[in-house]
Amino acid sequence: MWTKLSHIIIKYRFWLVLVLVAITAFMGYHAKDVEMSYDFAKTVPSDDPDMVVFQNFKKQFGEDGNLVAVGLKDSSIYEPENFEKFRELCLDISKFEGVNNVISLPLIQRLEKDTVGKKFDLEYIFKSAPKTRVEFDSLFQQAMDQKFYSGRLVNKTNGATLMLISIKKEVLNSSKRQGLTQEIIDVGSKFEEDTHIQLHYAGLPFVRSVVAGKVSREMKLFLYLSIAVTAFILFLFFRTWDAVVFPMTIIAIIVVWVLGTLGLFGYKITLLTGLIPPVIVVIGIPNCVYLINKYHQEFEKHGNKFKAVSTVVRKIGLVTLITNFTTAIGFLVLATTDIVILKEFGIVAGINIMATFIVSIILIPAVFSWLPPPKNKQLKHLKFKGIDKVLTLMDLLIHRHRSYIYGATIILIIVSVYGTLKIRAVSYMVDDLPEHSEVIRDLAFFENNFSGVMPLEIVVDTHKRRGVIDVGNLRKIERFEKFLASNKDISEPVSLVSFVKAAKQAYYNNNPARYSLPDRRERNYILRYMKGQDDTSGLFNSFVDSTLQKMRISLQVADIGSHKMDSLISNVIEPEIDSVFTGSDITLDITGTTPLFIKGNNFLIHNLRTSLILAFVIIAIIMAILFVNFRMIVISLLPNLIPLIITAGIMGYAGIPLKPSTALIFSIVFGISVDDSIHFLAKYRQELFANRFFVPMAVSKSLRETGASMMYTSIILFAGFVIFAWSDFGGTVALGILTSVTLLIAMFTNLILLPSLLMTFDDGKRNKDAHPLIEQYDDGFYQEDEDEEIDLDLIKVEENNNNSSKEINS
Repeated sequence: MWTKLSHIIIKYRFWLVLVLVAITAFMGYHAKDVEMSYDFAKTVPSDDPDMVVFQNFKKQFGEDGNLVAVGLKDSSIYEPENFEKFRELCLDISKFEGVNNVISLPLIQRLEKDTVGKKFDLEYIFKSAPKTRVEFDSLFQQAMDQKFYSGRLVNKTNGATLMLISIKKEVLNSSKRQGLTQEIIDVGSKFEEDTHIQLHYAGLPFVRSVVAGKVSREMKLFLYLSIAVTAFILFLFFRTWDAVVFPMTIIAIIVVWVLGTLGLFGYKITLLTGLIPPVIVVIGIPNCVYLINKYHQEFEKHGNKFKAVSTVVRKIGLVTLITNFTTAIGFLVLATTDIVILKEFGIVAGINIMATFIVSIILIPAVFSWLPPPKNKQLKHLKFKGIDKVLTLMDLLIHRHRSYIYGATIILIIVSVYGTLKIRAVSYMVDDLPEHSEVIRDLAFFENNFSGVMPLEIVVDTHKRRGVIDVGNLRKIERFEKFLASNKDISEPVSLVSFVKAAKQAYYNNNPARYSLPDRRERNYILRYMKGQDDTSGLFNSFVDSTLQKMRISLQVADIGSHKMDSLISNVIEPEIDSVFTGSDITLDITGTTPLFIKGNNFLIHNLRTSLILAFVIIAIIMAILFVNFRMIVISLLPNLIPLIITAGIMGYAGIPLKPSTALIFSIVFGISVDDSIHFLAKYRQELFANRFFVPMAVSKSLRETGASMMYTSIILFAGFVIFAWSDFGGTVALGILTSVTLLIAMFTNLILLPSLLMTFDDGKRNKDAHPLIEQYDDGFYQEDEDEEIDLDLIKVEENNNNSSKEINS
C-alpha cells in the first residue's frame, strides 16, 4: 500500500500540491469569518437542571452578569468641584451606545409622592451643579438619606463609592463590548487626569472584555513565537534554509486550515481554541523532522533523489500516520464531553493534527523531488557526536545498573503519589489572570469595600398569584436578606423588599427612619401608590414577574473560589433557607453566573478525567493492533503513565490546583509521549529479528538508532510548549510549563525505563510467521543498509546534459 502511495505522490505531485493550494484558499476564505468569543459560560450542559433554572431566570428577569462597576475611595470626591466632575463622568457614560443605565451617587433618584395621581415620581437629587457649598451639603445629605442605596453605592465606614453601569444584552456577547469597555476606560482616564482620583474597574463584562482582548493578542504572539523557536531549532539541526522554509510553509498551511475549520463549523476563538495554532506548530514540526531526515539518510546511501523520496513515504508513512493519530487521540477524546468549549477544542485540534500528516506526506516529498539534490553540507546533521556520548552513558546504565533505575523510579512514584493527594480542585471566576494584574487588584478593591461584584441570584417562588406582596412573605424574605447581608462575602441584597421599603420612606416624605416594611394597615395605601407606577426603566419588572408570584434577590459576592463558594451555598445559605421558609409554600432557587461557572469547572474536570481514561483505552487498543503482544502493551504504556504521575505530584507539592487548564494536560501529553514508545518498540522488534532474538543487543541498537530522534523531537516539543509560560493567563502558563516538564520526563522514561523493562521482562521470543502491523515501520534516523523493495521500473529518471534538472515519468 505505502509503495503504491509513494508512486502516486511522486507521479501526481504537481496536481496534489494544487489541490492543497485550493483547499488552503478555501479554508482561508472561511477563516476570515472567525470571531472572538465573548461568552465564556459554555461549561455546563444545556439540559443540566441548574442550567435550566438559570436559563429560565434569564428569560424571566434578564441578564445577571451585565454590570460594570467603577469604584473609587478618595475623600476629595466629596468636594463640590470633583463631585460635579464625577456626575459629568456618569452622564457621559450613560450616553454611550450599548449602555442601559448608570446608577451612582451623583445620579441618585428618589421617590417623590404624588398625592394627586396617587403614585410616586422618580426625581434626580443632583439636577445640576450646586452653586454653593451649603447647597451641595444639603443635596448630599438628601442623597445619603436614601437608605435604598446605603451599603450598595456607598461604603458607610470609609466613604468608598461606586458607579454601576448596566450593559445591553446585544452588546454583551459581541465584539462591541470591547469597544464600549475602552470608551469607559478612556473617559475614566480623563476624569483621573482632571481630579487625580484613581478609578477601579470590575464586573463580568469588563473582565471578559479584558480576557477576550488578551486571548486575541496572545494567539498571535505565541503563534509567532512558536514559529520563531521551531524555525531556529530546525536551522540549528539541519543547517540549511530549505529544511526550515518548507516545514514552516506546511505549518502556515495548517494554521490557515485551523482557522478555516473554526469558520466552517461556526466556532469562535476562545481561550482554548486560541491555543490550537501555536500548538499545531509545535506538534507538526516533528513530522517534518522525521521526513526530511529520512530523505537525507536515504540520499546519503545511494545518491538517488527519487528513490530517496519514494522511500520516505514507503518506510515511515505508516509510523507517521500512527504517531499523528495517537497525538490526535489526546485531543479528539475531548469531543466526547458534554461541554461545548472542550468539544470544539478537541474536534478542531484533532482534525488538524491529522491534516498535518496529510500535508506533510504530500508536500515534503513533492518539494524535495523538485529541489536540487542535497549537498554534503546539508547532510552533516546526520552525525550526532554529542548525543552519541549521552546515549552511550544511557546504554551502560541500562545494562549494568537497572536496579538503580527501578529503585529511583519506585521512589519517584511513591513521592509523586503522596504529592497527588495534596492536589485540590479549586477554581475562581478570574482564575487565569495573574495575581499582579490590574484587574485582580481592582477586584480586591471591590471585595474589600463592597463584598465583591460577582453576580449571585436567588429566585423566590411563592406559588401564589400576588404572593410576593403578602406582608408575611415579605417579612420572611427580609429576615433572610438580613442574614445574607451579615456575611462578609455577600453584598447588600436588592429585591422587591428594598423597593417596598423605599416606597414607604417616600410615602413619609423621605424620612430615613421610615425605611422599613409597611405593616398591614400601611400596606394598602402604600402598595396603591406602587400600582400606579409607570416602569419605563424596566427596573421593577426585572425583579418581579407579571403575576407577582416570583421575585428575584440580586446579590454580588466575592470571588472566593469554588470550594468556599460551594460551602457558602451548601453550608450557609441553604440551611438558612430551610430555617426561614420551613412550613411555608415558598421555594428558593440559587442561580446566577457565579454558581454556574463554579459548577462548570467541576464538570470540566470530571469530563477531562473521563477523557484521559478514554485516551488510555484507545491508545492501548492501538498498541495491541500494532504489536499483537500483551507484554509489549504493558511495557509501552508504563513509561508514559509514570510522567503523568510525577507531574501530578509536582502539582500537589507546588500547590498548583486541579482546574480545567491543568487537567487538560494529561490526555494531551499522553497522546504525544506515547509516540516515542512506538518508535522505540518498532525498531526493537526489527532488531530482535536481525540479532537472533538476543534482547541486550536489540535494546542497545534500538537505543542508539532511535535515541537521537527521540531526544531531538522532545527538545522541539519542550521548547515549543514552554513559550506558553510567558502568557498572562495562569491556566496557559500551567499548561505550557507542566506540558513541557511532562514531555521531558517522558523522554527519559522512554529512553531509560522502557529499555530497562525490555531487558528485564522480555525473553525476546517471537513468532517468525506472525506479521503485526508494526513491521511496516522504519525510522528516519536509522543507519542500517536495507534492500529497497520499491519497483524501480515504475520510476524512470531522465537527466539533461548538464545534470541540472530531472523529471519523473511513470
